[in-house]
Amino acid sequence: MTDTTFYFLKALFLGIVEGLTEFIPVSSTAHLLLVGEWIHFSSNSAKVFEVVIQFGSILAVMWVFRARLWQLIRGTLGGTRAEQMFMRNLLVAFLPAAVIGALTIKYIKALFHHPAVFVVTLIIGGLIMLWVERRPHFSKQELGADDSMANRHVSARTLEEITWKQALVVGFAQCLAMVPGTSRSGATIIGGMMAGIQRKTATEFSFFLAMPTMLAATVYDLYKHGGLLSSQETTAIAIGLVAAFVSALVVVRAVLRFVGNHTYRPFAWYRIALGLVVLVWLSFI
Repeated sequence: MTDTTFYFLKALFLGIVEGLTEFIPVSSTAHLLLVGEWIHFSSNSAKVFEVVIQFGSILAVMWVFRARLWQLIRGTLGGTRAEQMFMRNLLVAFLPAAVIGALTIKYIKALFHHPAVFVVTLIIGGLIMLWVERRPHFSKQELGADDSMANRHVSARTLEEITWKQALVVGFAQCLAMVPGTSRSGATIIGGMMAGIQRKTATEFSFFLAMPTMLAATVYDLYKHGGLLSSQETTAIAIGLVAAFVSALVVVRAVLRFVGNHTYRPFAWYRIALGLVVLVWLSFI
């Protein structure tokens, strides 16, 4: 097996890792960096690779929500008030990360060189997730006849019921995900649940918010570094992108089914366990 073929296989594997972890609250960035380190995936474009292959995940979530997305795009100009309010809420949630990210990107990039940051964010994120999941986050439909708990903490059970204030909370929660190891999906979902959005609805809103956020990050990195990529690196990115699309397609559909009847506690414990594993690993290098 040639070095080039082995390099492309590593890109394929990392693309699968990206797709599997992007839309669950375990931090795809942490997994990409850690797995990339373990399989010795290194090149001048490694950081660009990790960002740009997210476009495959974006395409996957856009495909899953294609009917609703097209409906919202058409509704922006002449649709119902609910459709227009939802698009407004997406913009409100997107703006904090866009502004704060532009102002702090140099400092954020520096954190990627400190593996200990991943340990802290993985473990703390898992603990916060466990705490939030102790609160009831169910709709009346999920509770059936016993709806006495339905109004506690939950005020938005559908995307249309989300208020601009709740969207803003989700937007600022997304800013926390700029710190490596936090998880964009984890921060936005948990932020939404803390703001009173029902679990499945918070998950769906997080997926919609991922589209402009991740697309902006991809375009920015391509603009800054795209001209520096070799043909081999471009091919590796294309392979990783396709792999991310296919694996994310499976995960997005699975997560939407999962959150209807389950909590995020398994992912919280996984984060804590991974953080401890990384801590042990760091102590031996």
